[in-house]
Amino acid sequence: MIVLNGGSSSGKTGIARCLQAVLPRPWLAFGIDALVDAMPASLRASDAGIDFTPDGGVDIGPRFRELEAAWMAGIAATARAGARIVVDDVFLGAAASQDRWRKALDGLDVLWVGVRCAAEVAAGRETARGDRASGMAETQAELVHRGVVYDLEVDTTRAESLACARTIAARVD
Repeated sequence: MIVLNGGSSSGKTGIARCLQAVLPRPWLAFGIDALVDAMPASLRASDAGIDFTPDGGVDIGPRFRELEAAWMAGIAATARAGARIVVDDVFLGAAASQDRWRKALDGLDVLWVGVRCAAEVAAGRETARGDRASGMAETQAELVHRGVVYDLEVDTTRAESLACARTIAARVD
């Protein structure tokens, strides 16, 4: 397992795709964006689910946490069944988010990777993407890393996704 954690627009998804290209064996990639997209509309913009505020904040409710826990357990089960997996996540709860993953992945070999990007660079990417609330990248750039313990960190401020993926791949058996 490889778990990538970084703020919005930090480059996690690009790195995950590049990892799939450079690693010698097949790896599945699962991202938090896919979980959010899979949720029913009734859980978006909801106190019980997930709400993206106009200032770039993200509010998480209990129904989201229930589905997130099931998603994590499913990914862990897939890894236990023998699949190699890259997870692309945003630890909004910082160390508490990593703790939830640690519990789900107990007993599995995990490479914890911090994906950093300067706030102003991530904000520029966010604007270019056009699919995020303005301010999300800047708000999350440091928040998601507080208290999180990594095996490796990469910085996409100046490095391309492929270079970061190669750095990570060098640490994988």
